[in-house]
Amino acid sequence: MKPLNTILLLTASSLISVAQAQTTVKGKVTNQEGTELANITIKAHGLSTKTDLSGNFELYIPQAGELSLDISAMGYLEQHIRIKQAGKITEISAIRLKNRHQEIQEVAVLGYNSVNNKSLAISKSGILDRDLPQAVQVINSEVIADQQINRLSDALKNANGIALGSNRGGSNENFFSRGYSLGSNNIFKNGSRTNNGGSIEASTLESVQILKGSAALLYGGVTGGAVVNMITKKPKFTYGAEVALRYGSYNQYKPLLDVYGPISKKLAFRLVGTGETSDSYRDYVESKRIYVNPSILYQISDRSSLNIMFDYLKSNYTPDFGIGTVDGKLNQEVGRGAFINTLWAINNTNSKNTQADYQLKFAENWNLQVIANLQQYDRDYYGSERIAADALGIANRTLNKTEQAERTLNQQVNITGQMRTGQIEHQVLIGADADQSHVKNYAFNIFANADSKEPSTAYDKINVFNPYDGTLRSDMPTSTYKTRTSTNVQRYGVFIQDLISLTKQFKVLAGLRYTYFNTNRSNVFDYATQTSKVTENPGKDKVDMGDKIDKAWSPKIALIYQPLERTSIYVTYANNFTSNSGYDKAYVPMSPSSIDQYEAGIKNDFFQGRLSSNITVYRIQNNRFAQSIVGEDGKIADPNMKEFSGKTASDGVELDITGELAKGLNLLAGYSYNFMRYLETSSTGSIEDIRLVGTTAHTANGTLFYTLQSGKLAGLKLGVSTFYTGKRNAGWNNSKVNIAEGINRLISVDPFTTVDISAGYRFKNWSILGKLSNIGNVFNYYIHENYSVNPIPPRSFTTTLSYKF
Repeated sequence: MKPLNTILLLTASSLISVAQAQTTVKGKVTNQEGTELANITIKAHGLSTKTDLSGNFELYIPQAGELSLDISAMGYLEQHIRIKQAGKITEISAIRLKNRHQEIQEVAVLGYNSVNNKSLAISKSGILDRDLPQAVQVINSEVIADQQINRLSDALKNANGIALGSNRGGSNENFFSRGYSLGSNNIFKNGSRTNNGGSIEASTLESVQILKGSAALLYGGVTGGAVVNMITKKPKFTYGAEVALRYGSYNQYKPLLDVYGPISKKLAFRLVGTGETSDSYRDYVESKRIYVNPSILYQISDRSSLNIMFDYLKSNYTPDFGIGTVDGKLNQEVGRGAFINTLWAINNTNSKNTQADYQLKFAENWNLQVIANLQQYDRDYYGSERIAADALGIANRTLNKTEQAERTLNQQVNITGQMRTGQIEHQVLIGADADQSHVKNYAFNIFANADSKEPSTAYDKINVFNPYDGTLRSDMPTSTYKTRTSTNVQRYGVFIQDLISLTKQFKVLAGLRYTYFNTNRSNVFDYATQTSKVTENPGKDKVDMGDKIDKAWSPKIALIYQPLERTSIYVTYANNFTSNSGYDKAYVPMSPSSIDQYEAGIKNDFFQGRLSSNITVYRIQNNRFAQSIVGEDGKIADPNMKEFSGKTASDGVELDITGELAKGLNLLAGYSYNFMRYLETSSTGSIEDIRLVGTTAHTANGTLFYTLQSGKLAGLKLGVSTFYTGKRNAGWNNSKVNIAEGINRLISVDPFTTVDISAGYRFKNWSILGKLSNIGNVFNYYIHENYSVNPIPPRSFTTTLSYKF
């Protein structure tokens, strides 16, 4: 019996052991952006399963001891994970798979968390943001979705220090940062300059990255306020799709489509598209838009990839310069919806953009990126503008018609790498870039008076207090081509930057750029005579000096001290330049103005990076501000003859706070102060120490969203966003002559605050999100000078219904 007992005992022990060793491993697989991945293979000890549509998996393993999981999928790097059993159920944290090309692309920015430990595309260098001695802010995909962002301006409301100016008749959105206007030179898409005409579509944006301060070292001829780089959605090697319908106030209808997946083991695609029709809170104003953005990713090898992207935007909308001024002042009696333009006014734009981005990891610590970009922008505009009524509200309406065709090519090469010299570490960036721009501007003869054979732009008169009195004209006057002005501009630059880690705590960033600008003389074709004439740049004895050439060096030096792992303190000096028109006393074309920038800041992370609080102070000073020369009689004889006799300064402070305060509770907030003014001007120049028109003293923003994580209401999302725009000056800055004559051209604009509230729910693959904007129905304005006065939108709603496959 003893052998039998022994056998029974061993059998029972084995069964108990096996029972104790049995476990079911549960987990989730996502990509680096946090998106759930379906059909991912998980293997362990000869067993396998696949993730479902939500990225979840369960794998029963009847084996004792430590487990080894193998996770693999087409287009992703394989992962091998060792785990310990935790009883009958073994739950593991989310597994994030890297794309095979992930190592040579930027690190994804997830949620509302800090970006200080991320490497961002806008820096070009691959260095971590905490090592970058400049203020950086990211508006990521979650913020874009939570706030149902439609345009670039909607996203930049969340960037402290960036204020929205007037949209100048709806032709393009205009922004100010640190006192400087951000034109097309400062707006980029996937690293390439892009035209912001037609109002940039946000449905394809994965994130918006803002590099504040001087970015001349990396980007050349940009203003000193900030650089904005929009990152579009990229192809993926897993199948997925999202369809959505957005509906809002004023008959806004906007269907959206986003579909992606593999074509083969090495090819993946993505297609983003939308259409939009909408009326407006402004009478007679409407817009119609079509946007499509296909892209293909070719994974050449584990070390190289080629991404080809194309996007097209057709945007037709009513040009709207707003309500203008009455006797040089704002007048709220002119209604929020009062439309002053002609009823037939048009502003039609077409934008086409093609980009190829090649990335190669050619050594263990060295990467190469080559980008080529071609953009075409066309605009057809006809209407009335620049409304300035007299004290009785009567304004003359004059007509303007223009056509524009702009073709821009951009090429750049960036090499990044790491090396050591003894105990000192270097993170190096070497780059070269070039732009070639060819612009055609068409001017027209307008025959506003149908009975006259002579051109005239004088259309009629309008009473802004009663703009629809029935006596106004409704015909579109004829026009003929007058001139075509063709202008070519070439820009070339080379630069080098090195982040030198002297110790773990002390680092130095140093760089230098050389930029060459060549603005060709314009060619003007006269349609009446069928002849062409090249414009001249007069030199000594007014002899043509040929093309205008600017050359400039842009240095940068910064000291970085990191006393703690999550704290970075820095001081930076950088220099950028602005090109100047006109010529000096010797009729030599004016050289660029050199602008000095000083910045100091602290970047801090708290609670393992869940919350960050970063603060920056800065001064931007131009000691070579070009001014027209004033004669001994106090008058300007030649407005094109200038001298470097002026000075300007821009001082400010910026604070931004981001974080995930608790699971599902996200915060994004910021505050900025700016004071830009003239320090020195000529005897007839602008008054010193007065805030410049277009700049805003104080701006602030705050967004708080909470998504319930458990319970019967899991998936419920609630949010609130508030935006503050401080006091501003509109009109024109007064000159010393104005003051002497008792004329005041400044228009003071009061501050305002708007509040938006959001609520939504997500169940399985469905989600719905609604937003009520400007719940207090606050009335205020965005203004450009004195003629483009645009009332801000009143209370309105937006809702988006979406389904993910």
